[in-house]
Amino acid sequence: MMTPHASRLRRIAAVGGLLATIALNVGCSTNPATGEQSFTAFMSPDEERRVGKQEHPKMVQQFGGAYDHEAMKVYIRDLGRKLASHSEMPDLPWTFTVLNDEMVNAFALPGGYVYVTRGLLVMVSDEAEIAGVLSHEIGHVTARHSAQRYSAAVATNIGLQVLGVLGEAAGIAGAGNVASVGANLALKSYSRDQELQADELGVRYMTRAGYNPDAMATFFEKLRVHQHIEDLERGQDGASEQHNMLATHPRTADRIQQAIKLASKNGHQGTTRGAAEFLKVVDGVTFGEDPEQGVILGQTFVHVPLDIRFEVPEGYTLENLPTLVQAKDKNGNNIKFAHETKTAVDEAGGMKEYLTYEWSREMPLSNIDWLDINGMRAVTGTATATLNNAKVDVRRILIEGRDKRYYWQLQFVTRVSDADKLNTALRRTTYSFDRPSAAEKTAAQGKHIRVVNVGAGVTFDDLANSLAVKKYHKEWFEALNGIGPDDPLIPGAVVKVVK
Repeated sequence: MMTPHASRLRRIAAVGGLLATIALNVGCSTNPATGEQSFTAFMSPDEERRVGKQEHPKMVQQFGGAYDHEAMKVYIRDLGRKLASHSEMPDLPWTFTVLNDEMVNAFALPGGYVYVTRGLLVMVSDEAEIAGVLSHEIGHVTARHSAQRYSAAVATNIGLQVLGVLGEAAGIAGAGNVASVGANLALKSYSRDQELQADELGVRYMTRAGYNPDAMATFFEKLRVHQHIEDLERGQDGASEQHNMLATHPRTADRIQQAIKLASKNGHQGTTRGAAEFLKVVDGVTFGEDPEQGVILGQTFVHVPLDIRFEVPEGYTLENLPTLVQAKDKNGNNIKFAHETKTAVDEAGGMKEYLTYEWSREMPLSNIDWLDINGMRAVTGTATATLNNAKVDVRRILIEGRDKRYYWQLQFVTRVSDADKLNTALRRTTYSFDRPSAAEKTAAQGKHIRVVNVGAGVTFDDLANSLAVKKYHKEWFEALNGIGPDDPLIPGAVVKVVK
């Protein structure tokens, strides 16, 4: 009869055999772009291409769809292919996509899928700057950073399973759980070394293509100014270095210095900046929110194409995301708004059935009631749940659109302790659903980048104050053009403004 101790020893031996098998069958390979050994055993190049192709449409949908601007689409596609031809993977079926997202962002999927947002493009002043961005993302692909992260995750998971068995055999309950949390955090984003490696490869590719690598430093400086604007808008001076879109990258100040060093090292290889070429195509690009996706006007969301508007209470911050609109206050109370198709509601059997069985199948609703919201039929229900260890009231409302083509989903999640004081304000939000006024329709018109020449006698303040932005005019002009209040303005020079 086998003793418990012998059983544990046998399990440890089996685990040891597993580890030996892993060590024999997976290993490192030399990456042609970096010349370094990298661990990519669990994702082959063919698998990278398959994953990229599979995830590409999801990524496009998640970030607001492809931006409908033919000239910019062709420009980025051709520039990206030109840069990729100077990489170590010129034959990869590269795909370059401009996303209809106002956020400043760029990223890549394995297999050669590279994305830039229109929000990033309006920050760019010349072809060399966008070449630096694209080359950096190409560098992530050629260095196979996604394959490294995935392989490390798989290996870590196997290791965690082993650790769990060993810990249990040794009488240590839950030994794998703590490590799992740590591994998840470590693998959440590219490492600092991977980001700096992508910078180095980016400089390599852009200079091979003839572009001045100083552009990397000038673009990073614009990002620093843009981060400052985000800090001011949030009332959190200095917070962007931890929380903005570059939070997954090394600190921007460090990257500026690194880019300057790389530019100095490789500057003799490229001189082109290409301002005229880029400014010609960026003229007319949408700045800020796209009216086709709705616009935030203070505490009000207005969607002219869908003929709808609503207000949220003071203290809530509105955010217009690709798939929904949400508003939150400092206590975590939130409001979410989305739309549903008539087909989905009809297939559920009607409005009440959709609300209770389709939308809320994971959360049984009570107090089902019918409402009239400015002539629109609506059905509502409530539930109580626990969120982040706090009791919350949930109210969901399904509103029938006037044209009967869309239904509006409105959800309130409110801490029970805040419910009474927010009750009246949230009722106002519910009954604020209506058609936009003429003034709101005018205010919700889109803004665009316009390229203009500096006139004789025109000052920095003149140009900054001409920008159609709500506030921080000087900061926005500097971020858009890389021109500060103390920099000389040359008559006839070309600059970007917002109209």
